[in-house]
Amino acid sequence: MQGSSSKGVYRKYIKRPLDIVLSLIAIICLSFVFVIVAFLVRIKLGSPVLFKQKRPGMNEKIFLMYKFRTMTDERGEDGELLPDDVRLTKFGKFLRSTSLDELPELFNILKGDMSLVGPRPLLVQYLPLYNKHQKRRHEVRPGLSGLAQVNGRNAISWEEKFNLDVEYVGNVSFSLDIKIIFLTIKKVFIREGINSETAATIEPFEGNKEDS
Repeated sequence: MQGSSSKGVYRKYIKRPLDIVLSLIAIICLSFVFVIVAFLVRIKLGSPVLFKQKRPGMNEKIFLMYKFRTMTDERGEDGELLPDDVRLTKFGKFLRSTSLDELPELFNILKGDMSLVGPRPLLVQYLPLYNKHQKRRHEVRPGLSGLAQVNGRNAISWEEKFNLDVEYVGNVSFSLDIKIIFLTIKKVFIREGINSETAATIEPFEGNKEDS
């Protein structure tokens, strides 16, 4: 009971202030990196420097997520954007493999849209495809990193990813968040699980064969 009580206190009173303090420190300490990456993106990929996209957050509330751009705007003769693997440049792959493209999400954390740790915010069009179990991933703020990211990231299946997300929701604690943060730093350095075996990042989620 005492463990459950302490987890509740952390989730309700400590996690958000900690996000504010740590994200602000990170933004200040990495300000030079922000400038350099933004300059290189502008030179190599063009404008706009930031990629902005609507994503569902806690309680499925939609917010605008920021990332550094990693793809070109190349289009085919029909005017449609070319496939991701064509538009994803060598420089873009480097940004993704080092997670530098996700640095602007620190501002989402500061605003309260996201947390340092939580299930990753996915596409809005996936919302109707989740089953009841998977929908629980939206009971907490989405994170810059999460339990799924340190256990395979894009190299694991959607089912495995969602199960890890829900496992995190049921076990939010200071010790788990610290563990995930340190494992994330390790994963970034070894660049593990960035892509799936069959796609530039990961195959689109197309729903569940059987609802549960």
